[in-house]
Amino acid sequence: MEPEALARLTLTSEDSLRAFGACLAPVLQPGDALLLVGEIGAGKTVLSRAIIQTRLAAIGVMEDVPSPTFTLVQTYALGNVDLWHCDLYRLTDPEEVVALGLEEAFRDAITLIEWPDRLGDEIPPNALVIDLRIPDATPLQRDMTLTAFGAEWSRRINPCLDLAA
Repeated sequence: MEPEALARLTLTSEDSLRAFGACLAPVLQPGDALLLVGEIGAGKTVLSRAIIQTRLAAIGVMEDVPSPTFTLVQTYALGNVDLWHCDLYRLTDPEEVVALGLEEAFRDAITLIEWPDRLGDEIPPNALVIDLRIPDATPLQRDMTLTAFGAEWSRRINPCLDLAA
């Protein structure tokens, strides 16, 4: 499957990153995977928290959303679908992904994957790669590149692209 370059955005603050996540949250569906790329501190967990808290609030749940750095996976029941938030930073071998049960999650759940390079060549079929970069000259700003693999991502995320102001 060939990737489709969707957009390059500049987010001027952490608030705009959270707003993008809140906009993206409702369009996510079972089988979707967000692959969150970026160095430590780029905003992967901030974006994940915004998505998770928005989906939880939609079903009347207010919950703290911890980083899964040490647990590797945090799961959230969203009524009709589960959401898996995964931090693969500590994995050293793509075979460890199988032990986590991610193949099943890629099929049935919404998955948010920090450090997706640890997946090796196992890119989920409905993946949206969100690459966050910190520009040297403006450390509060984030440059974000969106690349899609399947799932009509362009149509679904188009309303969120205006938030990059």
